[in-house]
Amino acid sequence: MQTWNRRQYALLIILTIMALFVMVGYNYINYAESSKQYISKIGSSTLAGATEQLEGYLNKGLNVLATTADSVEFMLNSGADSAEIEEFLTYQSQQYEETIDANFTGIYGVFQGEYLDGSGWTPDADYEPTTREWYKVAMEAGGKPVITSPYVDAMTGNVMISVCKMLSDGYGVISLDVELNYIQQITEEISLEGIGYGVVIDSKGVVIAHREPNERGASYALADGENKTLLEQMLTVKNGSFEMVMGDENVTVFCDTVSDEWNVAMIISSDALFADSYTFLQGNILLCIAIAVLVIAFFTSTFSKINQTVKLEIESNDKVEEINKNTIRALVRTIDAKDRYTNGHSLRVAEYAKEIAKRMDKSQEEQEQIYLAGLLHDVGKIRVDKEIINKPGKLTDEEYEQIKIHPVASYYILRDIYGNGPVATGAKFHHERYDGKGYPNGLKGNDIPEIARILGVADTYDAMASNRSYRKALPQDIIRAELEKGK
Repeated sequence: MQTWNRRQYALLIILTIMALFVMVGYNYINYAESSKQYISKIGSSTLAGATEQLEGYLNKGLNVLATTADSVEFMLNSGADSAEIEEFLTYQSQQYEETIDANFTGIYGVFQGEYLDGSGWTPDADYEPTTREWYKVAMEAGGKPVITSPYVDAMTGNVMISVCKMLSDGYGVISLDVELNYIQQITEEISLEGIGYGVVIDSKGVVIAHREPNERGASYALADGENKTLLEQMLTVKNGSFEMVMGDENVTVFCDTVSDEWNVAMIISSDALFADSYTFLQGNILLCIAIAVLVIAFFTSTFSKINQTVKLEIESNDKVEEINKNTIRALVRTIDAKDRYTNGHSLRVAEYAKEIAKRMDKSQEEQEQIYLAGLLHDVGKIRVDKEIINKPGKLTDEEYEQIKIHPVASYYILRDIYGNGPVATGAKFHHERYDGKGYPNGLKGNDIPEIARILGVADTYDAMASNRSYRKALPQDIIRAELEKGK
């Protein structure tokens, strides 16, 4: 019996050891694959956050250029001369650099056959803008906004890119210079928990940003060896990951694209990328009893990385939202600039309306909606002739009818962007009056949406408190009396 018990014990030990080996093997295979998938997701998600920042930054430049281009086209169609256009470019260049992004260093271009520069740079007598890269790529794009490869600026000697666009006349081009400081900063922050580095390459294979200064501006399309292989793999995979050999080590490359203009990569040593997994698997072999503890630690580490990625994504979304706000402010400044007497009107109306909403105990979300509606309530003025807006004397009935178009125009523009909600509704009805004598619909009293009533009070106050083409700003006591009378 004792011998049998020993045999039974030995068999149990053998079976247990075999079971442990099977379990270790099973865990090794499954956890290795699981680890690879999780880390691949984390790497792709981390890179996606950087891609969103780069895309948002490019879109900010493209939106600034598009807004300025529209204004210049309007000025050209209105008969503005070179001096007026150059003055406008200079003003906008200063505003964008001071209020939107210090890396936006100047707007310039060819307008009606003449080179005009808003940054204050005077070219040499033999300077021929039509031979420059920014002009040629804009012409090749045929009216679509396009981004040049990096180049050394003739005035500052800094490496930068240009966002440029051909004008509707078919030979004029407008361009915005953008220094690469912020793009380089974003690229240098690309890593996975501090390991790896980022690379940004444009569609022609030229390196936009890299941790090594001597790599910036290099053409991987003309290179040999691993750099050319890296570019070819990035162009093939576009969004995903692949492995290759760089130097003497295996690396994993996560790649993504930015607006079909640039290719972004995060390059990480495979040993470093999977170091935690290798340690876990070795510990699993040596300490089978602690498998459960190691699994918890592994997934805790993984979830920690996922949480970090989510945090980065939230921060990226906040930056994108800030970019959008800056773009809206740039658009509003452009619209207000049509009226030399009311520049800054929309921003003031937005601030007054938000303060009114705050005093009415509106929620933070409602206050922000009212603020946005105030910023954009006059966007429809883009469809009203500048001559009518700036007319010093009394408007004719026909001219007044033109002015009355702008709230409806604002509504249709904003409805396409924000839907048929409070922002569009407030803009449409902000010129209605409580006695029904307003426009466009002649609404009375509480039939006027509340947001429009708030905007109407803020708009009326600023109109009376500001200098206009036909009168000076009214004293505050008269304004208060008018508001009391109108309520």
